[in-house]
Formats: sequence, structure tokens, C-alpha cells
Amino acid sequence: MSQKSKKTEEKNQNDEAMEPVGETEVQEVAESPEKDLQEQLNAAREEAEKNKESFLLASAEAENIRKRAQNEMANTRKYAVEKFATELLSVRDSLDLASSTEIDADDNAAVVKMREGLSLTLKQLDAVFEKFNITVIDPKGEKFNPEHHQAMVAVENPDMEPNHVMDVMQKGYLLHDRLLRPAMVVVTKAPADNGADKQD
Repeated sequence: MSQKSKKTEEKNQNDEAMEPVGETEVQEVAESPEKDLQEQLNAAREEAEKNKESFLLASAEAENIRKRAQNEMANTRKYAVEKFATELLSVRDSLDLASSTEIDADDNAAVVKMREGLSLTLKQLDAVFEKFNITVIDPKGEKFNPEHHQAMVAVENPDMEPNHVMDVMQKGYLLHDRLLRPAMVVVTKAPADNGADKQD
């Protein structure tokens, strides 16, 4: 092959190599990175939304746990004296029983002094009960409440409506709103029907 023919062939190969890429090929190359970026962006947004929901759920659960812990601590403080207060009730019952004993005017001075000391002790105990929100349940004359009263016996009483407390056998007590001991009571009931048919 002549030198001239060789140069012509090399020129043709270079021209083919230098030909511009078609418009479709350029567009595909240009769109491909943009499409990939959009997909990555959408995936990142979805991931961020999931993470946000998880964070909100975790925050809500943490807040609920914190509130429950606060309530439990408050109740622990509020009812911390419950067992001790329950033990004191029998002491209060004994003092009440002693104070209900009648003292005649001719009783000796020692008995009168003991009665005064007993009265003072009851007042001090009442002050302690009040300080720790222990309240007495003494429902004589009130409507029977099964949440706070324990009916020991039911009797007919024409002077009172049925289902009312006629007498209190033992007082009850509350610590705040929690029942320490129900009041033991006598409850009225409706009179029995005595209008039976007479036989001839």
C-alpha cells in the first residue's frame, strides 16, 4: 500500500472516531444521573419519615413511662403511712371505748384526772389523723354505702327509711380516698309484708 493510501485510511478512521454521539445517547447519559439522584432523594425522604415516626413513638412512650413513675412515687408518698395508720385504728377504738364510760360527779379525783388525760390523748390523736389525711367514717343516719360501710345486721325500723344506717357498731376510716377500714353498721330494712290472705 502506498504512503498516500495509508494516510487516507488513517484520516478516515480518525474522522469516524470524531463523529458526534447521537442526541438520544447524550440525553440518556444526561438523564441517568438525575434519575438516580431523584430515586435516592425519595428513598432518603421515606427513611426520614420512618425515623421521625419512630422518634415520636419513642418520645411518647418515654413520656408515658415518666408520668407513670411520677404517679407511682406520688402514691407511694401519699399512702406511705397506710399500714401504720391501720395499726393505730385499734388504739383509737380502745380510747373511744374508754372515753364513752360515764363518770359520776362523786368519782374520786384520780378517775377524773384519768378522764381528762384520755380526752387530751384523743384530741392529739385526732390532730395526727388530720395531719396525715385520715378521716373517720361515722355514718349514723346516712344512706348505706357498700363502698364504705359493712352491714352487720339489717333490722326493721318504722322511724327510718330502708337501707339507712341505724347504728354504728365500729367506725370506719379513710386514708385520703383509700378505705382503711369500713364502718360496721346496723342497716334498716323495709318491713315484712304481713297482709297475708285470711282463711275462712
